[in-house]
Amino acid sequence: MADILLITGMSGAGRSGAAAVLEDLGWYVIDNLPTSLVDTIVELVSKPGSDIERLALVAGRQHVELLPKVAALRADGHRVRMLFLDASTTALVKRYDATRRKHPLDGEAPGLVEAIELEREMLQPVKSAADLVIDTTELNVHQLKAKLLAAFDEVGDGQRLQIAVESFGFKHGLPLDADIVMDVRFLPNPHWDETLRPLTGHDPAVRDFVLERAQASDFLDRFDDLMRSLLPSYESEGKSYLTVAFGCTGGRHRSVAVAEELATYPRARLRGAHRPSRPR
Repeated sequence: MADILLITGMSGAGRSGAAAVLEDLGWYVIDNLPTSLVDTIVELVSKPGSDIERLALVAGRQHVELLPKVAALRADGHRVRMLFLDASTTALVKRYDATRRKHPLDGEAPGLVEAIELEREMLQPVKSAADLVIDTTELNVHQLKAKLLAAFDEVGDGQRLQIAVESFGFKHGLPLDADIVMDVRFLPNPHWDETLRPLTGHDPAVRDFVLERAQASDFLDRFDDLMRSLLPSYESEGKSYLTVAFGCTGGRHRSVAVAEELATYPRARLRGAHRPSRPR
């Protein structure tokens, strides 16, 4: 049976860029595929003698029609995942202005903003059913690649649940792709130490300031225990991706130090997947 990834999402949110990254990872990628052809393509790659093990299909306009296709493919025994790429309306408007391309729903709405909002409404059921949602509003191509690598550069270790750890600043708003959000503003803030203020949570001095405290040690142990108890339940529910986000005021010191520490915790298996807070 084929390992199938369906890439969908808002027009202009980065579907083609994601396809390029997955192709580099060894996936066989077909871009802008009409939904009506999904069954045909899957049937072809599933035949004996096919050397295609991982198939990524970038959906065309008929995104909503994907949901019954996904259900049918899963019923046939295929491993099927859906990736939904999203972005804010403001970001999408800027991207369309830069490329001067027409929106696919241009003829169905009076303007670009209205076309984007119409598509967002149409795709809400698909987004709700997606296994992984990535918000590309603040991501450059390198950051998007890092997220895709964390999710799809699989090494065959048998772990079904892919976990990413993220840091952010509350003053910039909550990350839209986070499943679990933890507030670490209860920890002492290195910002008020003039020698530590210019540094980040990656620097040993900041890390020691944040983590070598009783409340930090207690939090790390308790959170690790919490994740150990939750992960089997997430897996049993069939969840493929889990994003854990740690937030402090600016996303520079405490959240980074905590995320880096927990990304290496062996017990909770939040390993090697910390993504730094987005630059603003």
